[in-house]
Amino acid sequence: MLKNTITGLLILSCSGCVLFEKKDPIAPVIDPADAPVVPLTPVATPISAAECAGDMALPVEFSRKFTAVSDPELLEESIGEPTEGRLCQGQVYVAKHNTQIMLFRGWNGSNPASEFGEWWALKSPRGQIAQYRSDYQICYQWSPLDKMTLCSLKAGAKVVIGTGQSATCSSYLNYPSSAKKQVYIANADADLFDCSSYNAEFNWTPIIND
Repeated sequence: MLKNTITGLLILSCSGCVLFEKKDPIAPVIDPADAPVVPLTPVATPISAAECAGDMALPVEFSRKFTAVSDPELLEESIGEPTEGRLCQGQVYVAKHNTQIMLFRGWNGSNPASEFGEWWALKSPRGQIAQYRSDYQICYQWSPLDKMTLCSLKAGAKVVIGTGQSATCSSYLNYPSSAKKQVYIANADADLFDCSSYNAEFNWTPIIND
């Protein structure tokens, strides 16, 4: 009887002990879109930088609009072997919030599906078409460049920016690697918005012989 009484008192005296039980904190649920992007030092690309023209530095006006991140798979998608086009060297970036980033793409008007392709430029096409093809390694078989689309890049979108790999278009036309910065977007349909399209028009300028 005494034993039962003592046990009952112990149970009553500890009935509030659970109020002080230490529990592991529950981690808050974070939407992936709200997760902070951790800046990383640009990493090397599969192609030796010595084989590529130009450098990896972003143009000054874009340097504060992107954060460098690591994504080996996306980087590998964008890199091409010599004479095959694509990028020679590159770095993966994420577009920062509260910034405006405009991208440009020359494309094939006879193929509407090519409007939102993978390859874009940081600057609007200017000057001679032949020079533009050389700067961005665009073979004549790939596109007549008769359309141009201008879009805004969404905040949080992931892209690869780098310099162009050499391209062989035919037995008589080869483009060397270029220092011009190109942008690779794997999902242009999803990562771009507020787009405007333009038609190319004839604009002949006189040839001046030196």
